[in-house]
Amino acid sequence: MADPASTPLGKMLLEEITPVVMVLCTPYVEESCLKNVPVRTASDQPYRLRKFKLRLFYSSDIRQPNLEVAKERLKKVITHVGEKNFLESSDPSQVNNLLSRPESEMLPSWFQFFNKELVRTLSFSDHEAFDHPVACLLVVSSKDDEPVNRFVDLFNTNKLPSLLNDGAMDPKIMKHYLLLHDNQDGPFNKATKLLADMRNAFGQNDCQIICFNSSQDGKIHHQDNPWAPFKSDALPTENLGCFLNLDDLNEIKDFMQELSSKHIIPYMEQKIRVLNQQVSATRKGFRNQIKNLWWRKGKEDTIDTPNGPVYTFNSIESQIRILGDYAFMLGDYELALSNYRLISTDYKLDKAWKRYAGVQEMMGLTYFLLDQSRKDAEYCMENAFNTYLKLGSAGRRNATRCGLWWAEMLKTRDQLKEAATVYFRICGEDTLHSAVMLEQASFCYLLSKPPMLHKYGFHLVLSGDHYKKCDQIKHAIRTYRSAIPVYKGTTWSLIKDHVHFHIGQWYALLGMYDVAVTHMLEVLASTHQSKTTQELFLRDFLQIVQKTGKTFEVLKLQLPVINISSLKVIFEDQRTNASAAAASVKESLWRSLEEDMIPSSTARSNWLELQSKIIPRKYKESNICVAGDANSSNNEVQNNEDRTSTSSGDINSCLILSEVDFSLEGGETTVVQLTVTPRIEGILKIVGVKWKLSSAVVGLCNFEFNPVNKRVVRGRRKQHSPSSDLKFLVIKSLPRLEGFIHSLPEKPYAGDLRPLVLELSNQSKFPVKNLKMKISNPRFLYAGNQKELNADFPACLKKKMNVEKSGSHANVNKTLQNLFHFPEDISVQEETSLSWPLWFHAAVPGSIPLYISIYYEMEGVSSIMKYRTLRMHYNLQVLPSLDVSFQLSTRPSRSQEFLLRMDVVNKTSSECFQVHQLSSVGQQWEISLLQPVDSILPSQSLFAGQSLSCFFMLKDRRRSSTSEDSIPSLSHIQSDVRLGPQDNSEAFFDVSSSPLADFHDCERSSQGMSSQGCEYKVDFVFIAQLPKGNRDSSSNAPLVFSHHACDCSPSSMSPISWLVDGPRTIQHNFSAPLCEVNLKMTITNSSDAIASVHINTFDSPSSNNQPIDDATTSQPPEHQSGWSEIPIVNDTKIITTEALTTRVPKSLSLESVPQYIWSGTSSTKLVLQPRSTAEIPLQICVFTPGIYDLSNYVLNWILTPVNDGENQGEANKSSGVCKGYPYYLSVLESNFKD
Repeated sequence: MADPASTPLGKMLLEEITPVVMVLCTPYVEESCLKNVPVRTASDQPYRLRKFKLRLFYSSDIRQPNLEVAKERLKKVITHVGEKNFLESSDPSQVNNLLSRPESEMLPSWFQFFNKELVRTLSFSDHEAFDHPVACLLVVSSKDDEPVNRFVDLFNTNKLPSLLNDGAMDPKIMKHYLLLHDNQDGPFNKATKLLADMRNAFGQNDCQIICFNSSQDGKIHHQDNPWAPFKSDALPTENLGCFLNLDDLNEIKDFMQELSSKHIIPYMEQKIRVLNQQVSATRKGFRNQIKNLWWRKGKEDTIDTPNGPVYTFNSIESQIRILGDYAFMLGDYELALSNYRLISTDYKLDKAWKRYAGVQEMMGLTYFLLDQSRKDAEYCMENAFNTYLKLGSAGRRNATRCGLWWAEMLKTRDQLKEAATVYFRICGEDTLHSAVMLEQASFCYLLSKPPMLHKYGFHLVLSGDHYKKCDQIKHAIRTYRSAIPVYKGTTWSLIKDHVHFHIGQWYALLGMYDVAVTHMLEVLASTHQSKTTQELFLRDFLQIVQKTGKTFEVLKLQLPVINISSLKVIFEDQRTNASAAAASVKESLWRSLEEDMIPSSTARSNWLELQSKIIPRKYKESNICVAGDANSSNNEVQNNEDRTSTSSGDINSCLILSEVDFSLEGGETTVVQLTVTPRIEGILKIVGVKWKLSSAVVGLCNFEFNPVNKRVVRGRRKQHSPSSDLKFLVIKSLPRLEGFIHSLPEKPYAGDLRPLVLELSNQSKFPVKNLKMKISNPRFLYAGNQKELNADFPACLKKKMNVEKSGSHANVNKTLQNLFHFPEDISVQEETSLSWPLWFHAAVPGSIPLYISIYYEMEGVSSIMKYRTLRMHYNLQVLPSLDVSFQLSTRPSRSQEFLLRMDVVNKTSSECFQVHQLSSVGQQWEISLLQPVDSILPSQSLFAGQSLSCFFMLKDRRRSSTSEDSIPSLSHIQSDVRLGPQDNSEAFFDVSSSPLADFHDCERSSQGMSSQGCEYKVDFVFIAQLPKGNRDSSSNAPLVFSHHACDCSPSSMSPISWLVDGPRTIQHNFSAPLCEVNLKMTITNSSDAIASVHINTFDSPSSNNQPIDDATTSQPPEHQSGWSEIPIVNDTKIITTEALTTRVPKSLSLESVPQYIWSGTSSTKLVLQPRSTAEIPLQICVFTPGIYDLSNYVLNWILTPVNDGENQGEANKSSGVCKGYPYYLSVLESNFKD
């Protein structure tokens, strides 16, 4: 470390802790003045004083300063500095530029001056001796009457400071007598005689004379302050020392040097030696130390008092403190430290805490100047600081001084972080002092390595806040402005808002409204702030603007925040929109929907390129709009407080500009749509938006896009520019259709089936024709026939009496293709409308978007645009209604019959549904109830949360025919079951006709199921109703709900089924030779392929493990019989089961002779034609009575398609293994012979 004495702290100590000389003078002396060292102390080793300074005080100033007066002086100092810096202030430097400056330029110069003034407020404390006068300088003028007597009168005890009279200071101090002669008052002779009298009275060496004011005209001008070299805080003053010539100044200088070197220093040396001898005799040495400890024993139990014991100047403790302070002032720091250590223990035992803290403070400073033991120095300063704080208000100012010296000590050793912490700890009850300390702490963080910028800025803000509390507004602005570069470009948005907002407020208090508005604009887009804070920002901003008395036009005003990146320009060329929702849909979705509807040439290329010969070349890159059609721009606007923003509007012969008034609630983001309607042909360009905020501030936002310079590869098209979206070529007016769907529910229940009406309106003077319509999801919506427009609903859905059923319906292709062609004779004439029926079905619950595009052509209107499209978009929220699931299982004894279980759960919270019917789709299935619904659901109504389970018998009439049996007439097969009252004569809903059949085909298509080749699968349609007066119905007619289930079939079970038939119980006398039992196995091939079946029987458990054909063992598990999981293929749950389960062979006990054997053929092979049945005889021999499970056989099957040739290999074949199912035979012993 550098020489401690040359550091800022060392210089401060050498200036502030120096001997004090008390000056007593007569009024004539004041009048005259107003016209304008080797050292040896206690040791024998001499040393040189590198710097020695005396502090001269009038006797009236030797007292403890008045606290209020000191505070007021400090406040004036800070205010003066604030005024000066505010006038000289400029824009704050960037942080990088600030760090590049030298430290001396970074730190405000007035910090040291303030710190010294703050330290001086503690002068002349009774517990410290370095402010005690070491000498008294008595000064008398040669003009005084009887100067010798005047000297005696000056040192009268009544005129001495109270600290000397009260015993706190030693009144027996060195006296030096000075006769002052003003050359303006006469010749020097009289003064010489008076000096001789003084020396006779007071001694030859203690009396001196100074002659000054030698200039006769008082016009001497000194370029610099004559006292500046001797007083660091001397201020430049005009006409200072105008009567003092150079000789006068040298004489004064020589006098002070002589006073110091020949009087003050020798006196202090002598004093140190005397005190050191006394202390050594009474306190040093082992014996004296034991004696002192014994004498002070028991003082530890005394009660603490605020000020502790009172020590007079002649007490041994005071003498030791004087000895230490004198040694410190003369630079003998080792001697000073030893005495400080000695007295520290005494003060601690006496619980004189203020004196103890003062000694600890001086020990820390002594360690610092000795450049020894940083740890000990910091420990002493920490101990002193904490002890002062424990004293409360009595020690607060001493703690501040201690903290200042401690912080300077740490800064000297480059411990800037720790120094900042000390400055922060100094902050106390005095707000102004705290503000200065916080600002000094901020610079410590800035100068640390590496710089701690966030803490630097944060402490500047804290300092500014404290300055504002003390009405130091200019200092507050200065510190806050210094913090702006720290937070610029960071994510600390809250503190940035705080800084700008308060700077704006404070500039407004100073009447600088223009600058205030500039800062307030920075906080208007604070989306991260609370609503209350935002309202505060806005209110103050508007008040400041109002005080300026003018309307501000602000470019890029941040309230509201306009998100230019979200700007969307909506214009209508050949594409028109029925609503804003349709305009917000992505263009790619509309293109894919309209791909097979618009003319093929337009679909393959851009229509603008198609008309390249018609449109001028300079407009090829412009968009085209139609005169009379509104072009809109959607602007995302965000704000966090209530306010009104108005866009300017204008109407002239060329354009109609919109004007929109709107308000935004706190935290609200909205999209404002502004429109411009061109009235004539030409070029239209949108350049920006303008609005007025609360009738006070006009905001401007230009739609500027930063061009990105990218190299265009030769042969490639130039990239699209965002600014080109704002430029339009306006052509003449064209017809435009408007469309609306009446009675389309926004929140229907799943399964809702109802008719709707599409209305197309043409308000132009020209007709449109060749209409086509494309619907994105025909599962929910498709176009009906014109004759259905006024049909009676729901009666139009019922079956008609005496009408023969047909196996198909005519509207299948129309529905699945999604594209509807209006009849050729249909057109929409000028100023008329067209109504067309639509069918709506809420197929599944969820959020469902519907996209509808209507194509129409215009004839003889424009050579540029031949057709237009109308786009419609709706969002539906389909709510859950009925959850319908089916479980299908076969009967082992009758393979053509199935048991169907239907489960229905009402998932709504309040609705009550009436179950109506269950229908099978297709003419080959017959369905019947196993038990009346009245016994399960007497009310025929399914209430909210209620469930219903019904069982049905399902027969496949086509599967039941095995040879030449006739198939029942399709018209007599009952495919509908009424779930309501059985005596109800109301007709069934016709599921084989439009629209139910069409929507069912859409269900199959949406699930990827073909309508062909499904003869052996069954689909179901469950129909329910909501009673009249339902809340969602616009009329009194009941709502109809249809739920569709597809591919409910036993297709996953084995295509080969069989049935073992025979006796279940027999009696036999086993004394007879044999007990033979005849059985019969009926095998059915339910598939459309040729089946090769191989039946193997085995007698013993070991035979169960015999090898199986390679064709069967190679098959995957899914071709084996038994239970298997069927995935849910649509929204209605379908569960199908098989008649037989896969059985795991039982562990049988091994016996040498089986209890029964298969006596017929052990292996049988046969071939079954498609959908045929065969019978095979079986026989067993039983040897002992018992109950036998005749399931030890296996069926191996291979299916070969009918059209499969011999040379096509095994690719199209399938095979499987079926194990026998349990067949129990009871054999009883009989006493009678057969």
